[in-house]
Amino acid sequence: METEWQSRLAYDQWTAVPVSGSRPPARYKHAAVAVDEKLYVVGGSRNGRYLSDVQVFDLKSLVWSNLKLKPNADKFEETGSLDILPAISGHNVVNWGNKLFLIGGHSKKVADKITVLFIDLETHLCGVVETSGKVPVARGGHSATLVGSRVIVFGGEDKSRRLLNDVFVLDLETMTWDMVEGTQTPPAPRFDHTAAVHAERYLLIFGGCSHSIFFNNLHVLDLQTMEWSQPLVQGDLVTARAGHAGITIDENWYIVGGGDNKSGCPETLVLNMSKLVWSELTSVKQRDPLASEGLSVCSAIIDGEIYLVAFGGYNGKYSNEVFIMKPKPRDSSRPKIFQSPAAAAAAASVTAAYALTKAEKLDFTKAEDPNSKGAENSISEKDVTNGVKAIREEKNVLELSLAEVRAENTRIKGQIDEKNGTLSELSKELLSVQGQLGAERSRCFKLEAQISELHKMLESMQPIENEVQELRTQKSAFERNIELASAVQKQGSGGVWRWIAGGNGNA
Repeated sequence: METEWQSRLAYDQWTAVPVSGSRPPARYKHAAVAVDEKLYVVGGSRNGRYLSDVQVFDLKSLVWSNLKLKPNADKFEETGSLDILPAISGHNVVNWGNKLFLIGGHSKKVADKITVLFIDLETHLCGVVETSGKVPVARGGHSATLVGSRVIVFGGEDKSRRLLNDVFVLDLETMTWDMVEGTQTPPAPRFDHTAAVHAERYLLIFGGCSHSIFFNNLHVLDLQTMEWSQPLVQGDLVTARAGHAGITIDENWYIVGGGDNKSGCPETLVLNMSKLVWSELTSVKQRDPLASEGLSVCSAIIDGEIYLVAFGGYNGKYSNEVFIMKPKPRDSSRPKIFQSPAAAAAAASVTAAYALTKAEKLDFTKAEDPNSKGAENSISEKDVTNGVKAIREEKNVLELSLAEVRAENTRIKGQIDEKNGTLSELSKELLSVQGQLGAERSRCFKLEAQISELHKMLESMQPIENEVQELRTQKSAFERNIELASAVQKQGSGGVWRWIAGGNGNA
């Protein structure tokens, strides 16, 4: 089964591992680490319930087992607790020596300060580690990154769901905490992000979320100057996410899964930490277990080869599947001349030739047997000849590299000149538009002045309109009086004629 499983693996592609026997309960927001060809999964959450188990997956036999922990006798008696490992979620795990250290996390036991637990992989003892110094507040959803014998903790949210963006360092040799005061602008408070360390100097923070915003930015803390920065990143567009997982191999940082509470992120990303370039390595279907929040990913060495191992997560459904990827070896970020075997051999030859010629000059001052001296000179001349040849080869390589750089500079200069020309044209257009805009503004001011004058005229016409209305009223009254007078005259005239007519009749 092992041979068949490994033979099916393709570079940079995820493969579901055929598991023998039963599987552990599905979960998310657990912590996982690979040690000696075994994957250790600690705690997590499922259906709102925290888990307190340690599951072990043998990457050779492909079989799951439950690690039976033993209480640390002294501490167990002191606390009187029945839980060897408390149910925990949103925590971190680091492997140091033969121990696993669990740092922080949410549990039903509410504490003011962050808790550090240990699991001895040889004796299976488990207990609380007493720490001192500037101990940070309890938190979950933070990051914990191992650098030598120190663990760097960043961010998370405390027991009151207050978001954090502070930095603390735990020295595993002394179990002492210290707080880091960074300069410049730190990342916004967040949780469920990922962190990595490059060249044992730079702490990188990617993604995460607040209670309303999901991030896709990258922040860097220089661990020597303690200065925060947000560098310009190139390459593929990266969507905002939280609950993703990350692991570094050499200078490459692999990011898997995550989401925004609406949909999962199906792509597996790689950040070249030297060049700060994002690239999409592969992608899965939208509802695939790898497109989940709260999953884990770690690196494991199996039969001398390095693999990525992913487990768990939640995307509407809890997962307990194991996925493995064989990452394709990637080019170093060093200049081409240092990547060339021929150039490396030439450089080595030059160094050897230089050393031989130095030794030869010193030997000239010694009185030695002429025969042996002649033989030594003969050998030295041959070595010097090879060295000169190597120098010439290296010179040719350097000249070729210089020519490439000059050509690139010429191309870039042409692009800059083109951009400058475009900028000049745009500046002219901007000035023209600004002139037109000024003219339109002047016209608008004139129109507003005219409108104001018209308003004043209309206001002054109101009394005239009132007088006209009064005259109209008077006219109407005068016309009515005329009509009444006319009617009275007509009525009087008719009465006389009737009197005359009546008199004639009587006669």
